[in-house]
Amino acid sequence: MTTQKMLSVMRKGITQYQLIRDGDKIAVGVSGGKDSVTLLKLLAEYRRFSPEKFDLIAISIDLNFPQAKTDFTPIKELCESLNVEYHVEKTDIGTIVFDVRKESNPCALCSKMRKGALNSVAKEKGCNKVALGHHRDDMIDTMMLSLLYEGRLSTFAPKSYLDKIDLTLIRPMIMVKETDVISYSKTLPVVKSCCPANKLTKREYVKDLISSIGKDIPEVRDMMFTALIHPERYNLFDKFEKDVDRL
Repeated sequence: MTTQKMLSVMRKGITQYQLIRDGDKIAVGVSGGKDSVTLLKLLAEYRRFSPEKFDLIAISIDLNFPQAKTDFTPIKELCESLNVEYHVEKTDIGTIVFDVRKESNPCALCSKMRKGALNSVAKEKGCNKVALGHHRDDMIDTMMLSLLYEGRLSTFAPKSYLDKIDLTLIRPMIMVKETDVISYSKTLPVVKSCCPANKLTKREYVKDLISSIGKDIPEVRDMMFTALIHPERYNLFDKFEKDVDRL
C-alpha cells in the first residue's frame, strides 16, 4: 500500500467529516504502535499539500510499566525526519494500574488515564485538536464490544468535542482498513508494546470473533462498516415508538 493510496482514503474521511480546518494545531497521540505511527506519517505527508494549513506536534505518553521500559527513540528519529515537534510525557500510569490498583480489567482505567494525560499535554502545547490513530476496524470492534459487554449500540465518532478541556478529538483514519495499516506500517519504526495485557483483552476476543464469522461471510466487516455510516439503514425500536400513534 503506497503513501498516495493511503492518503487518498484518509482524505475522504477528513473531507467528509470536516476534521481539519485552517489554523488548527493538532497533537498526534503516538503510542508507537502501527496505528499511531501510520497516522503520524500520513498527517505529516498530508500537511504538505492540504488545502487547510495546520501545525502538527507528536506526543507520546510514557506509561512506565514496572516490568519493561518503552524506548521512544525510533519515534523521535521519525519525527525529526518529518519535521514534526515531539514530546514524551512521563507518567506512573502503568504502576498505578498494575501494581497499586491491581486491576483485573486494566484497559478501561489505563485508557482513561492515558487520554487524560494526552489531552492535558496537548492543551499545554497550545493545540486545539488531538488526532487518534483509530481506523475503520477499530470503529467496528468498538461497536461489537458495546453490544456484547454493555448491551448498547454505540461506537466512537470521527470527531467529538471535549467541552471540559476545550479540545476536539479527530480520527482521520476513520475510513482506512486495518489490513492497509498493517501493510503500510511495515515501512515505519513501530515500537513494541510493553503492556502486560497486550493481546489478552476483550477487544482481541472481539477481533477474533469477527474474523471467525468472516470465514463464512467474507464481507462481514464491509457490511458492519456500511451499517454504521449509513443512518438511513437504521431501523430500531425508537423509530417504531415515534410512529406508534399513527399506526
